[in-house]
Amino acid sequence: MGENGQPPFQEVTQRARFFFKTVAFCFEIGLIGGLLFWWLSSDSAQQSRSLWVFFFYSFPAEFLIATVPHEPVLFYFAKFYPPMTIAMVAIAGTAITEVLNYSVFKYVADLRLFQKMLASQLVSKTVALFNRAPFIALWVAGFTPVPFYPFRFLVVFARYPLWKYIAAVISSRTPRFYLYALLGQAIKLSDYLLLILTAILIIAANVPIIRKVIISRREKGRMSQ
Repeated sequence: MGENGQPPFQEVTQRARFFFKTVAFCFEIGLIGGLLFWWLSSDSAQQSRSLWVFFFYSFPAEFLIATVPHEPVLFYFAKFYPPMTIAMVAIAGTAITEVLNYSVFKYVADLRLFQKMLASQLVSKTVALFNRAPFIALWVAGFTPVPFYPFRFLVVFARYPLWKYIAAVISSRTPRFYLYALLGQAIKLSDYLLLILTAILIIAANVPIIRKVIISRREKGRMSQ
């Protein structure tokens, strides 16, 4: 028997699976980080009209808790391409990114560190509420301005099938992207205004994180006095 009371072969198999999951997890994080760095550091990418650039931008824009906003880039490319083209490219990148999100959250949720959190009463109630109408909840969150990132956690906690999750993402986000593209084509915001909009959305998305950091530093300062 192995260290965990399991047959040696089974224990080796579990360790091998965990190793490959860890490698995949690191690759996914590295991929998105690399694409984000490429976008932020490359002036040619930021000014490009290539649909491939738009496709790859969808990865950091929809990964976990998005670090860069998707909407301003949708508006930008809508000035040069038909709305349906924009919607199809955006949903292709988004669907692949959501598969990565599911994989990353599943890896994290399987760690022992998070098992106690998953067993908490608050999480259990939230998952039970979500399970009453999971597809509808995902569809509404995907189509409306409701923050979507909490549902990326929920689908993993609730063990919602990946294919159903992606189906909800595609069916809800495609019309949303199409409407954004229609709006972008109609109003044709200048590049300067799009940069301002991007900055505002980035700041708004990071305000909760900045606030938590400030509060934690204040508490540490009080404890040290």
